[in-house]
Amino acid sequence: MLTRSIVRVVGYCTRHSWSVIVLAVVLALGAGVYTVRNYTINANIDDLMSPHLDWRKREITYHNEFPQSMKLILVVVDAPTAEKTEAAAQALAQDLGSRNDLFRSVTVQGGDEFFRRNGLLYVPTEQLTGMTERLTRAGPLLGALSSDPSLRGLVQALSFALLGVQQQEIPLDAMAKTLDQAAAPVEKILANQPAEFSWKTMLAGGTTDPKQLRAFISVLPYLKAGELEPAAAAVAAIRASAAKLKLAEVDGATVRVTGPAVIADEELASANEGLVLNSIITGVIIIVILWLALRSVRSVIAVCITLFIGLVVTAAIGLLMYGALNPISVAFAVLFLGLCADFAIQYTVRYRAERHAIPDIYGALRESADRVGAPLTLAALAAAAGFLSFLPTPYAGLAQLGTIAGAGMVVAYVASLTLLPALLVAMPPPAEPRSLRLPALAPVDHWLKRHRYWIISITAALSLIGLPALLKLQFDFDPLHLRKANAESIATIRELSKDPSNAVNAAQVLDQTPEEADKLAKQLAQLPQVAQTRTIDSFVPTDQERKLELIHKAAAALHASLDRAAKPAPSDGENVAALRNGATQLRQTAGDTKGPGADAARRLADALTKLADSDEAHRNAVQTAFVVPLKVDLADLREGLKATTVTRANLPGWLVENWVASGDRARVEIAPKGDSNDDAVMRDFARAVLAAAPTATGQGISTLEWGDAIVKSFEEAAAVALVSIALLLWIVLRRFGDVLLTLIPLIVAAAATLEICALSGFALNYANIIALPVLLGVGVAFKIYYILAWRRGQTDFLQSALTRAVFFSALLTATAFGSLWLSAHPGTSSMGKLLALSLACTLTSAVLFQPALMGEPRKKAEKPDPADAG
Repeated sequence: MLTRSIVRVVGYCTRHSWSVIVLAVVLALGAGVYTVRNYTINANIDDLMSPHLDWRKREITYHNEFPQSMKLILVVVDAPTAEKTEAAAQALAQDLGSRNDLFRSVTVQGGDEFFRRNGLLYVPTEQLTGMTERLTRAGPLLGALSSDPSLRGLVQALSFALLGVQQQEIPLDAMAKTLDQAAAPVEKILANQPAEFSWKTMLAGGTTDPKQLRAFISVLPYLKAGELEPAAAAVAAIRASAAKLKLAEVDGATVRVTGPAVIADEELASANEGLVLNSIITGVIIIVILWLALRSVRSVIAVCITLFIGLVVTAAIGLLMYGALNPISVAFAVLFLGLCADFAIQYTVRYRAERHAIPDIYGALRESADRVGAPLTLAALAAAAGFLSFLPTPYAGLAQLGTIAGAGMVVAYVASLTLLPALLVAMPPPAEPRSLRLPALAPVDHWLKRHRYWIISITAALSLIGLPALLKLQFDFDPLHLRKANAESIATIRELSKDPSNAVNAAQVLDQTPEEADKLAKQLAQLPQVAQTRTIDSFVPTDQERKLELIHKAAAALHASLDRAAKPAPSDGENVAALRNGATQLRQTAGDTKGPGADAARRLADALTKLADSDEAHRNAVQTAFVVPLKVDLADLREGLKATTVTRANLPGWLVENWVASGDRARVEIAPKGDSNDDAVMRDFARAVLAAAPTATGQGISTLEWGDAIVKSFEEAAAVALVSIALLLWIVLRRFGDVLLTLIPLIVAAAATLEICALSGFALNYANIIALPVLLGVGVAFKIYYILAWRRGQTDFLQSALTRAVFFSALLTATAFGSLWLSAHPGTSSMGKLLALSLACTLTSAVLFQPALMGEPRKKAEKPDPADAG
């Protein structure tokens, strides 16, 4: 009855071909307009998983309470010295802060007025004691520098330092490193080389904390909803500002942009990179394959029109159902092209075979429907069942793809049996002069028949031997691993993740009050997998009473020195005289003694003499190198000596917003110990934190939960797909043995695919795992074609028109999947690789293993295949 109905539908469409074509074009135009107007992609990776999972609920709550965790742009500023880093970051933040049209807020982390004033309170007490003592002793030197920030003042400060040596208060060797550091930039500038100098480094004994050479600017932009790259305008403004301020030229600073908003934008940018060129190349290859399969320009045009109209209609259905696509469901286009082309090729190749025996095009089209109508129906239903198998799982991204692809199977099936026959009538291909049978493959068919048991045994043995390898199958569900490693945002975030204090892959716990959060933080800090924990109270310094006493004492001692009235700027002649005087003092101090201190003094004396003998431009350059950072450091020192008691109540508002949510709920940040880019380290960390704090969320937890959810989804989907396909096959085939003859090759192909992945170290991820339901959809279609032909009594499959159709269908599908392999996006590329591998396995299983497994048909063919005719 099904076959008769399909034949009648095809007959009607061929008799009213132009009506069908016009109706299809009108439908395509409407679908196309709707698609263009509503096409959008939701790049938020978090939305790929169901919001109803417990861990997703915690994650969503956290993101709602701290929206900046998802919308933040993090600007990373690096410069050669601490002073230049601070200057570059402050200049950039000030410029960006004026763009109220693009940015909600712009904050230099630890660089605002609050931290500049109270920064010394965060220094350990013992370290602060030594620091304030050294500052107090350096009062005269600071006074000279503060009142006379010039070459003259610098030499005077040097004289105060040398006076301590002359009075034997400090040994000359103790100043060796300081004198060498002062000489180095002078020598470089005299040699016309770029040079920089850091007072902070000099005062720290020549060492610099790497953290002082990096500043972070937190930028909260206005994201442009509905655009493919919502943060693009904000990122462009940041780069333009850095260029306008000439931070690279003036401060030697590099500015990098990362953060959740930027990573999401670059995700789409990389996915679209080379899309047009790849699509053109893929389209050309598809057309060539269609020509090789159909040998008729008109037939190729008919199939291409069918594919295009079906694709546009499917896209509109998908957008109508979901409103927006996601990074996984956009692959529906490739799946549709692959399977719709399969249906079209199956029908059109069968039409060629029938046309060889039936001159009448209408009769040939109806006879083709009689031959392939039932197999196409069953294949479409089975493929749709495979795609829809992910619908009940929590993997929402793949469920969306499955739903759209499932609907696409219906569209492809209907188009192949209505629009395609109508187009073939409207553009009738020439008659088929030769049989489509391939007698050259007859010896291979005969060999397969003679050795079918060997083929079955070897295939079964290889599949079983490879099963233990599945235990080594790798799963990598870290979203960062599926982005372009050399993309600025990804490279930067990976670099930052190596330092636990940056807490890139940290876990987060929302507690009820800041007091409870602090208590939980102390408990979690005891875990061996935890590097550190932080709460809002981590920003309230400890031992403040003692620290404030030290700071206020230093402030009183340095008041006169730091607030001394400024002297008039010296002339160049006065600077030259000061330089020569300084060189003389250095040589007198060094005398005839030997040692690192004396050598350094003579080196600096030589440099000062050469500078005095040089031109004014070089002297101005040296003065700038020393004085510009000096002014920054003196300003910071003056501000830092005004520190006051810090409490939770007077912490800056932007900081409190990052740590305390509505209802006074506070968060605990838990940073992992070890390499946070190592999956094993992160899984161990996540399990330990969840055991101690079951409500934990954040990036450090999500990666573990993502992996577990996807693996569980795959297991559930595989079971649902196999059961639903088996039931469908049983309803149609009515023989348990025939169901097994269809499913066993499918299972063998799936096992072979996963075994090859395990043995080659190819990891499954949240993107390429879609190859597995596709394997079921495409694979079962091929198996169905063979089982139904076998039940009709057909044999010698390699020679048949069916295998010709399957081969070209697989080749075309592989080309469509291969276009994904060429993608610049690593996740999409891995999807293409696994799809191509699964297709190769399923084709081999269908063409070689299944015929051997089926053996001779139970009955002879009811009517001869026209392809067998000469």
